[in-house]
Amino acid sequence: MFVRIVKMSFHSKHINEFLILFEEKKEFIRNSDGCQLLELYQDKTNQEIFFTYSYWENQSDLENYRNSSLFKSVWAETKTFFNDKPEAWSVDKKVSLQ
Repeated sequence: MFVRIVKMSFHSKHINEFLILFEEKKEFIRNSDGCQLLELYQDKTNQEIFFTYSYWENQSDLENYRNSSLFKSVWAETKTFFNDKPEAWSVDKKVSLQ
């Protein structure tokens, strides 16, 4: 399993639109093959910055999701709200807090 972290920065006027879109689509994303977890975080000091954390069984599951019509439609709409280029990392989880 690995974690995908995506940092996104939005124009303030589009934050509500993004949150509505995320609410509408989160369960579809969570139900994608190999997706174990999807969470959304908002930065405490800059309210325009958000992070998604998603856990995936393997790289091919993430790639299959990224090639899906679901991802393409969600990403096409989401990127119209950006005020900066998004950043993404795929990382291995090394320590569990449980």
